[in-house]
Amino acid sequence: MRLVSFTDQSGQASYGTVEGSEVLDAGSVLRSRWPDLRAVVAAGAVAELAGLGPRRPLADVRLLPPIPEPGKILCIGLNYLSHIAETGRERPSHPSIFTRYPASLVGHGTPLVRPKASQAFDYEGELAVIIGKGGRHIPAAEAFDHVLGYTCVNEGSIRDFQIHTPQFWPGKSFEASGAIGPWIVTADAIDDITRAELTTRVDGAVVQRAWLDDLAIGIPEMIAYISTVITLSPGDVIATGTPGGVGKFRKPQLYLVPGMQVEVEITGIGTLKNGVVDE
Repeated sequence: MRLVSFTDQSGQASYGTVEGSEVLDAGSVLRSRWPDLRAVVAAGAVAELAGLGPRRPLADVRLLPPIPEPGKILCIGLNYLSHIAETGRERPSHPSIFTRYPASLVGHGTPLVRPKASQAFDYEGELAVIIGKGGRHIPAAEAFDHVLGYTCVNEGSIRDFQIHTPQFWPGKSFEASGAIGPWIVTADAIDDITRAELTTRVDGAVVQRAWLDDLAIGIPEMIAYISTVITLSPGDVIATGTPGGVGKFRKPQLYLVPGMQVEVEITGIGTLKNGVVDE
């Protein structure tokens, strides 16, 4: 299934599934029980969305981040071998983890905002893992049992703020600087996520391309490590890192400016598209 959160033309927030070019508005039927998709996931009730709800054209709704207000957005830095190589760093033995907050991410089709405080606005195409079943001390061998599905992320980075101190949270947390979506593809619809290919385009030109098996630390190991530290909960988001080709390390550098269009495509999942505007 493809799971979405959206607002309709009246501004009413809802959720449901996507079939072809249509949205099935399951939230209009289930909202009194589960107010949003995060609550559906927490209840273990995703299967109830299949085929449920009135249909409307996908073009008539505004897509939101698939999980509204996730409890945790955990991001992994320096996790593709190609990106590690372009930065001149060594391969990590443990995941480099930082957090983002919901206000820093918009949905598919909503513009990314270049902040007035900086012009060093970079793109980072990524795969995100959505937790379906929570847990603590999850063994790597059981990690995929806890995955609801996958989506695309543009983990926009404000590079000068990122290097102000060794703690680079500021450069990763500007409001509306990143995007997630367009939907969650449930794990049962993907045979092997490591065989998928990630491609990022800026104004139609390919700037990043990598197979997901280029990860230095794999998805099971990420989940095992994170859950050693903190309990993972249904709806939590893990952004798994970006491959080589980011704007900072290109020659000449390529930073996002208003009017550009950025696409993050992952085979088997879809394409996340966002324009760029100034704050």
